[in-house]
Amino acid sequence: MFLSWVPVLYVINEHVTYVGIVEGSSMKPTLNPDSNGSKLDHVLLWKWGCKNINNLHLDDVIFLRSPINPETIYVKRIKAKQGDLVVPRYPDTRSRVLIPVNHLWVEGDNVHSIDSNTYGPVSSGLVLGKATYIIWPWKRFGPISGGGRECRKAYLERELPPEMAEVARMAKVEKKGKVEKVENKVEVGKKAD
Repeated sequence: MFLSWVPVLYVINEHVTYVGIVEGSSMKPTLNPDSNGSKLDHVLLWKWGCKNINNLHLDDVIFLRSPINPETIYVKRIKAKQGDLVVPRYPDTRSRVLIPVNHLWVEGDNVHSIDSNTYGPVSSGLVLGKATYIIWPWKRFGPISGGGRECRKAYLERELPPEMAEVARMAKVEKKGKVEKVENKVEVGKKAD
């Protein structure tokens, strides 16, 4: 009788929800506030619809494949989405990065995290799921808090140079499902002067 449930459990595990174990300190203090390896946080990971950027929101904590090494899984917080302009962290705080369509800017809550400040915007296709609840240890059971450190989002569209404002506007149009073609005069996803 149990074997008849195996395909159902497999589909749920692969496409709907999963329990993920958070290792490392990049999301400290939100996740793994105790450095002791025996107290790793276990989180409920919601997978359904997470490849669609419209289902991902600022300050969501996500599991994603590393853009550098796909075997590595990162846990980060979404700090900016397509069309947003971000000022990266040290050492290059004078540049700006325009987040391309279907990309995210992710950062760890720990200031020493390796994140988009290191490798740039990441494709929403690398997202594995949203971490919604801490389920272990029991004393920390509950929803994952919002916040994290502040991202340095730069400028409103009206304050951008005209060519960057057009790229940002188009990214926001595509966010809503209406797609128009625009010739980009800015290297999207790269640092702009």
